[in-house]
Amino acid sequence: MDNSSTYEVFAIRYASLSNRKASENFIGGDPHEAASDLDYYVWLARSAARTFVIDTGFDAGVGERRGRTMITPPEEGLARLGVDAKGVKDVIITHLHYDHVGNFGLFPAATFHLQDDEMAYATGRHMAQKFFSQAYEVDEVVAMVREVYRGRVRFHDGDVELAPGFSLHRVAGHTKGLQVVRVRTRVGWIVLASDATHLYANMNETRPFPIVYDVPRMVEGYRRLRELADAPELIVPGHDPLVMRRYPPAGAGLEGIAVRLDRRPGP
Repeated sequence: MDNSSTYEVFAIRYASLSNRKASENFIGGDPHEAASDLDYYVWLARSAARTFVIDTGFDAGVGERRGRTMITPPEEGLARLGVDAKGVKDVIITHLHYDHVGNFGLFPAATFHLQDDEMAYATGRHMAQKFFSQAYEVDEVVAMVREVYRGRVRFHDGDVELAPGFSLHRVAGHTKGLQVVRVRTRVGWIVLASDATHLYANMNETRPFPIVYDVPRMVEGYRRLRELADAPELIVPGHDPLVMRRYPPAGAGLEGIAVRLDRRPGP
């Protein structure tokens, strides 16, 4: 297999949220039932030819205001893996929620890859309703609009191959323009699902997450994830703490911070 189109892939855990109720993770969940905590990740995919950062996390101020616990700022996690945020050329923004776009200013050399539908959604009529706008930070959305005018945002309308072995796929559901990332690795095609499925259980049990634009599209997205990955276990959810247990640490001293995703996961 050509090394230029085969990627190492990492999940970097930068924050967490405890004491979730089932009703916060699943539509129709029992509000008295405890459920999985959430972890927050950014992802790194690199080959001999290209480096992609997928999402940029939230900054400490937004995290504190929203009650999230910062573990390792995303730029520090990337640095531990040998990547300087200032030099990254390509950043994928899966969607514009606060926990996926909050630090994009740390990437001054990057082009930001975003779906047309996501920018239209985040600046359109639905944002007048708190149900849809609550997971967006208006200052971050406005700042990304400014980057559009600076020529730093590359828009995509649906599926696109950005490089051999690396492609984007619009899934929507959670937001109108959510995109997932398909990556060729030494173990086959894996899918970084981002919030197309927050937890393994959302997809595996068909129990949608309650922050949603279109429930049928979200459920259809579970099928699409399985089509894109070489095996169901190669789908990586966006917020599941099990990711840190099922995959090996990315290196010495990175336990609890970063794991290798280009490996077969454990149970």
